[in-house]
Amino acid sequence: MASSPAASGDKNEERRKQVMLGTLPNDFLRVTPTQAQSQEEADRAAAMHMQHQMMAQSRQALVGRLQVSIVSAVLNKNYGMTRMDPYVRMRIGHHIYETQTDVNGAKNPRWNKTFQVYQVPKGTNTMHIEIFDERTLTDDELIAWINLQIPEVIYQGETVDEWYSLNGKLGEGQEGTINIVLSYSTAPAPVAPVVMLPSTGMYTYPGFASVPVYTLPPAQQPTSTSPQPRPISEEDLKQLGEMFPAVDAEVLKSVLEASYGNKEVAINNLLQMQDT
Repeated sequence: MASSPAASGDKNEERRKQVMLGTLPNDFLRVTPTQAQSQEEADRAAAMHMQHQMMAQSRQALVGRLQVSIVSAVLNKNYGMTRMDPYVRMRIGHHIYETQTDVNGAKNPRWNKTFQVYQVPKGTNTMHIEIFDERTLTDDELIAWINLQIPEVIYQGETVDEWYSLNGKLGEGQEGTINIVLSYSTAPAPVAPVVMLPSTGMYTYPGFASVPVYTLPPAQQPTSTSPQPRPISEEDLKQLGEMFPAVDAEVLKSVLEASYGNKEVAINNLLQMQDT
């Protein structure tokens, strides 16, 4: 049966369009990445591969970890005209740590600050503890101190929770007491998350809680663009434990500390550790 003139006209019009346009290539409308974008993607892939390797190694490499909790103190004298604002500075070998300041803590300051000290220098068996009163217009004043012998029993798995006498202006052992909790264990070597710096295209490994860092008192702290650690809550640790029941609680806490207290970042790091 002969086709109608209208149908023949439609077919001719379609043929003319095909002749004019030609055959479309397979990459039609596909945006070709620039050289910089390709390099950035390659750098990102290399950094992620490096982080996977580091996490895989950390799961195998166990290091010694000394845990020191500076709990509180009972001081025998309030120095100055107002209530003191005490903080503690602790030195172990060449590692120096500081607690937060207990504003208006006076003679009964509380800190409840725990430090994780990895790989204590060989031969180190003492720690030096100092309590300062933070001042605004003058230099911070040293209130009390003690050279504390690290108990040998902690290396056999025991936890030592003791009150220690403090030295100071009132005399040796006469300045008051400080409550310190000490324990020792082995744990996977901590790995800092890989962070890309958008402005440079470079990667860096920021510091984290377990790395020995000297921290200036708040009044003297310089401005910094590095991420500020978030407080680690028991609720976050509980949620991580429910999500990763096969992972040791101390490892979960270490990963959360290495992630600056950011639970979402910690979850991603833990997932990557399990995938390696």
